[in-house]
Amino acid sequence: MADGTAPRKLIFKILRYNPKVPGDRPRLQSYQLEEADGMTLFIALNEIRDKQDGSLAFDFVCRAGICGSCAMMIDGRPGLACRTLTKSLGAEITLAPLPVFELIADLSVDTGKWMRGMSERLETWVHLKEGEVDLRRIEERMDPDLAEEIFELDRCIECGCCVAGCGTARMREDFVGAVGLNKIARFRLDPRDTRSDEDFYELVGDDNGVFGCMSLLGCHDVCPKQLPLQTQIAFLRRKMVSQGMK
Repeated sequence: MADGTAPRKLIFKILRYNPKVPGDRPRLQSYQLEEADGMTLFIALNEIRDKQDGSLAFDFVCRAGICGSCAMMIDGRPGLACRTLTKSLGAEITLAPLPVFELIADLSVDTGKWMRGMSERLETWVHLKEGEVDLRRIEERMDPDLAEEIFELDRCIECGCCVAGCGTARMREDFVGAVGLNKIARFRLDPRDTRSDEDFYELVGDDNGVFGCMSLLGCHDVCPKQLPLQTQIAFLRRKMVSQGMK
């Protein structure tokens, strides 16, 4: 190690299971690895797959905490493998796939199918006025403070950590999760979107939306981008109640 101390011997206990393999059963499989300076779980998993077990399945793309594909349960808590340093964890590390989402194999889950279904259901795109779109038209300038507020909510990388850490999502299959409510809050702020508050609230004004949230703050606590998820949920709920929509 850089400080002259002997490197730690890490033990990784990884949940292995491939539902496509007949007769396969969920099991914890252990791997040992010598810790290196600046090692992340992403680096450790690649070293295990390259040198010990080429069949280990997990996802990654950007390595920079932007794509969200390497999200997994790290010692029982949702997080990104590429942003988690092994030195921040104990010598024995347990890894498992995110719950709620469809399992592909081992640590790999299909968050894309869930996210697409949620986005289609909530129509998470800018709804412009009907008519032909003039591509030559220059958009009106947006107030910088408003643009910054929208950008803050747009930083969501759809990693699924908030859904995996949500108690309601475990009980309600159709719950849109904090990621869905965050999108509603984002498009509600966008001055280019022609939908009214009532239109937005109709999409999430039930127990599968904003009123299903039990306010356990799990989403808020585990979001790797530190988005104000619980603040947005509370705001939507207050607005709907104040307008007598529940």
